[in-house]
Amino acid sequence: MVIIMEAKATEDQIDNVVDHVNKTGLKARVVTGEERTIIGVIGDERYLEEAHFKTLPGVENVFRILKPYKLVSREFQKDSTIIKVNGTLIGNGHRVIIAGPCSVENEDQILKSAHIVKKAGANMLRGGAFKPRTNPYTFQGLGVVGLKLLQKAKIETGLPIVTEVLEAADVELVSEYADILQIGTRNMQNYQLLKAVGRINKAVLLKRGMSATLQEFLMSAEYILSEGNHQVILCERGIRTFVEYTRNTLDLNIVPVVKKLSHLPIIVDPSHGTGRTDIIIPMSLASLAAGADGLIIEVHPDPEKSVSDADQTLSPEKFEELMVKIKKLDAILS
Repeated sequence: MVIIMEAKATEDQIDNVVDHVNKTGLKARVVTGEERTIIGVIGDERYLEEAHFKTLPGVENVFRILKPYKLVSREFQKDSTIIKVNGTLIGNGHRVIIAGPCSVENEDQILKSAHIVKKAGANMLRGGAFKPRTNPYTFQGLGVVGLKLLQKAKIETGLPIVTEVLEAADVELVSEYADILQIGTRNMQNYQLLKAVGRINKAVLLKRGMSATLQEFLMSAEYILSEGNHQVILCERGIRTFVEYTRNTLDLNIVPVVKKLSHLPIIVDPSHGTGRTDIIIPMSLASLAAGADGLIIEVHPDPEKSVSDADQTLSPEKFEELMVKIKKLDAILS
């Protein structure tokens, strides 16, 4: 249920409505817009009467959201969400380019990567300190050491850090170093982890599960928002299909559909979506043309020596080429 307050509604009237919601045993989520305040009611609404809230002072309208995802939907929030991370805006026309290596390997590698992507025009640095791998015998990341190296790269370049958190128990630790917490595809439906990042004041990058439907994807975002954290960035990273030519099938259909159904920003990961360096650039451009709010790209100073995902990692030269082409695309789309 969504409760729309009058434009002239006072703080006392808003608090009164929230109090009435809480007394029913449900949760109230308040979103303050430029003109009106909207109160989302979360929980089992079957026993709530809309008429009860319509009569409260300061209430303009009340209606139910039919979709299972409430806070994520445009029915709840008409205006597109803009997320601010260290001065960088994401969403509603504000594009972000996140770039860096798949894994933090050592100090020299991550510092070189940071300077390379910043020089080319990236807004943020990505790098995995904790790495979930399909093969238990492959490199799993440097852990806390990797986080500290990312922090050093941030100090040198000023680039905000995007890195993955794997477990609910590690959320506070990773939050000390990261500006955006990434939830990887394998954890999209790790509900305890989603709840944990929903209780902190950090932006979250939520990657689509490799076999997830659109509704499942948005419901995972709903878990985070329902805990109070509305700083969620969705990420399309390809889904598993019968296609063998690429690592995954990059589902760009989802970008305009998400824009229609949800107010949250959505970016695209063409590195995981394709698994092939030779088509990352065209698929990156296609993602932006489809309306994506940004990209997350794997870049390494020497891709052939990358300890993970070398086949989908751009060289510094190729990344610079991509950034030049993005500027040309901007001129066409503007």
